[in-house]
Amino acid sequence: MTLGLPLGPAWGQVLMQVSTLLDPDPATTVAERILREAYRRIGRELEVKAMPGERSLLSANSGDTDGELYRRAGIDKAYPNLLMVPVALQQYEIVVFSKARQFNVRGWESLRPYKLGFVKGIKVIEENTVGMQIETVATLQQAFTKLELGRTELVLANRISGLASLRQHQFNGVRVLQPALAAFPVFHYLNRKHEHLLPRLTAAMRELEQERFIQKVQDDVLSGY
Repeated sequence: MTLGLPLGPAWGQVLMQVSTLLDPDPATTVAERILREAYRRIGRELEVKAMPGERSLLSANSGDTDGELYRRAGIDKAYPNLLMVPVALQQYEIVVFSKARQFNVRGWESLRPYKLGFVKGIKVIEENTVGMQIETVATLQQAFTKLELGRTELVLANRISGLASLRQHQFNGVRVLQPALAAFPVFHYLNRKHEHLLPRLTAAMRELEQERFIQKVQDDVLSGY
């Protein structure tokens, strides 16, 4: 499955293939639109390849793909061949989705009594739910299906991604519990073999930030959520 328009590079441009999570959601759309323009400005064409979460990181780290579309800061500690482009693409907010359970979320530890579903490869969730009852899946649709069937009690996901999946697949009666578990910016990562592109890509991203292009894309895509 490939997102965007993988029609091949324009004349004189080099194709950059980057990997990301399987779910086609608004957060992915924001990152793809911003990075497509940033790469265009340095003479590159972007192609986004959707993969299971862990495989996406492994592919970007090994160099099978040229980078990772977006992840939180610090992911390079576990995947040392990834270089972060230090301009935030958007804010990510991890929240709890529930159908039958209602409680005030008091940090990760408050989730311990419940059976949790989430997409495998979302590292911030994996790291904070060690030792808890977890059910990992490849896509958010699968996570919400298991919630519907009562096989899990809560789903953990990015707020916007979760709301988009609920709308797309018409899951009813699911609410977002408050407050959020975590909020942090996410960044694009390049495989180390493209280290020479990092200064140019960073400069292009800073231009987009100054021109408010990044904010405009965020507003355009996320306004409905």
